[in-house]
Amino acid sequence: MKDIEQFLRENAPETPAEGQFLIETNARLNAVEGIKKEVDGVRRRGRIALIVALAAGLALGCLITLLVLLHPAQPATDGTALTKALEALQDKKEILFGAIACLAIALGVVSVTRKRETL
Repeated sequence: MKDIEQFLRENAPETPAEGQFLIETNARLNAVEGIKKEVDGVRRRGRIALIVALAAGLALGCLITLLVLLHPAQPATDGTALTKALEALQDKKEILFGAIACLAIALGVVSVTRKRETL
């Protein structure tokens, strides 16, 4: 801000009231600085919220995965197609949950990337 003021003093722009011009220019520069601070604050809060959401999602996902692995559901053996499908997936549940987790992470990365592109 001092550089601009010094530049204006050295070049002496032709204005009707030089003091008034500098006062108005400083007021405009202060307004721009206030907007910059506000935008930086919003970005900082957004980053903090993103980190908190990531940590909470990771902790909850680990907890649910651990719960599912320790206490698997025992399907009823009545011979329906759903029961047979669940029995077939019982041995491959880690792969299924891994694929779901990878898709969720990919969706999160894509949404964050699109959000940054719009800013």
